[in-house]
This record gives sequence, structure tokens and C-alpha cells, in this order.
Amino acid sequence: MSRNVIAVYPGTFDPITLGHEDVVRRALQLFDNVVIAVAIAHHKKTLFSFEERLALVQESTRQWSGVTAEPFDGLVSQFVASRGGRAMVRGLRAVTDFDYEFQLAGMNRNLAPDVETVFLTPSGRFQFVSSTFVREIALLGGDVSKFVSPHVWQRLMAKKEAGTKP
Repeated sequence: MSRNVIAVYPGTFDPITLGHEDVVRRALQLFDNVVIAVAIAHHKKTLFSFEERLALVQESTRQWSGVTAEPFDGLVSQFVASRGGRAMVRGLRAVTDFDYEFQLAGMNRNLAPDVETVFLTPSGRFQFVSSTFVREIALLGGDVSKFVSPHVWQRLMAKKEAGTKP
């Protein structure tokens, strides 16, 4: 019996990092299709606009078949259900992430009992990389080229040159 198991990987991705990309690679080993749900994020102040974040995610993942990037707004549990998702992928970098993610997984299980939350950890070399760190370091003049794909690094440098503040 052939199954098409869909997982959704939600986030703001401001910007997408090599750690995010590593989690996508790992998710593709487990699921037939991975939908990267890029949050419109009205409640967050983001460095990149929604359109820029979606484009960066699409560019970063275009080499993988079975991966799509889509916008989402509202409850991620409803988005997962609307896409026929069976799992929600969450990346964990450290124990500090786990407490919040565990609570979130419990709430999502309550809202969508048929959807499993799967925690994936990135490779050791990416476990300390976060979008927040990448944004702040880049805008303060630090080199983050080893933490993001070249096209993301170029967009970060353009933001820095434009005088964007962290």
C-alpha cells in the first residue's frame, strides 16, 4: 500500500538558516512531502517581509522534490489539517527549546489529535544557530556566512547596507 505522508514544518524563518535546512533534510528522510509553513506573523516584528521570507525559503529548498513552502496565518493545527498533514515537525536545538516545544505539542495534540508532533535536532554544527542570532550578528557587522545559504547572506548584507537596525 502506497502512502503519501505529509509533514508540516511551521515557523517564521526570519531568515531561514542552515539549521532549518538541515531539519528539512531530516524530515524528508521520514516523510514523503514536507510543507514549510511560513508564518505571516502579524504579531512579530520581522527583519524580512513575509514575501521576502517566503522567497528565501523557496530558494533554499528548491533542490528537494517533495518540499513546498506556503504561507500560513492563524492556528498551525488548522493549517496542518487543511493540508492533510499527519505530522508537525519542530526543530530542537537545546534543552531550553524543549520546555516550550513540549507545551506547544501538548496544546496542538489537544487541538488536532490526529497530528503527531515530531522533534528533530539539527546536526551538531547547527545546534546553536538561530534566526535571531543570525539577524543580530549580521546587522552588527559579524560574519554569518557559515550559518546561512549564500542567497540569504546576500539579502542580509543588503539589509545591513540599507541601514536596518537589529
